[in-house]
Amino acid sequence: MNDWFEVFAFHLDRVLGLNRSLPAVLRSFHSEILPYRYIRGGPRPVVWWDPDIQHLEDSNNDQNSVPLSYDQYQKMLKARCGIKTGLNEEPCVEVNHSEWSRLALFDFLLQVNDRLDRYCCGFKPDPSDLCVENRLNSRCGNTRDLQLVHILVRRANPSRLVFIDNAGRPLQPADNLNFRLLHGIDQFPERAVSVLQSGCLESLLLRSLYTDKEFWDSRRGARGLRALIQAVEQRGQILLQHIRDKHLPLWTDL
Repeated sequence: MNDWFEVFAFHLDRVLGLNRSLPAVLRSFHSEILPYRYIRGGPRPVVWWDPDIQHLEDSNNDQNSVPLSYDQYQKMLKARCGIKTGLNEEPCVEVNHSEWSRLALFDFLLQVNDRLDRYCCGFKPDPSDLCVENRLNSRCGNTRDLQLVHILVRRANPSRLVFIDNAGRPLQPADNLNFRLLHGIDQFPERAVSVLQSGCLESLLLRSLYTDKEFWDSRRGARGLRALIQAVEQRGQILLQHIRDKHLPLWTDL
């Protein structure tokens, strides 16, 4: 179980200055009123929930604020919603263009596929992955059938994404990274990129993670976290090379 990675993701979000993830901490539960699965074993992540998050009324698609296919997503990226095309004009769904670059950067560093690539089309999944067991990856040949999930916004601010279910793939090897997550992204947030360029990501993350004492102790402190942070740093360097190779601009978040 990689549920603890949700807490790591929250700290990475704040260190990079993205500020789109819901607050998450690691805590142990002992109350007898809770189901046994919550009180057995080690600590579990606790995520603050925002009741203003918008969900579709469709019970088969209630983990989205808007129904969105992969093809429509790519059309939105080309339309540059909020910059070249109005947020309420086709093919836009009220979300600002810059939000997708935040999400793509975040998901690439964490290797979260269950959002922009739930069908595991951009990397080689393990046979035990749900996308293989449920035969989702058999649909990769037809992009019209591919749907995005966990695309959420608040009712009060539908132009800004909310990141949930961020427990990605902490052990994903560098030779099997999902570059499909970056497809169509034509710019990246300057602040987050500057952190990746600074060489300070490890020290910033360790300082932030230390504030959650239960998380820190459960992962054996800096010694236990260093390998994971270095893996994320390596992905960051690969992302920076991608930005250089593609000559992609950075945008300033005022």
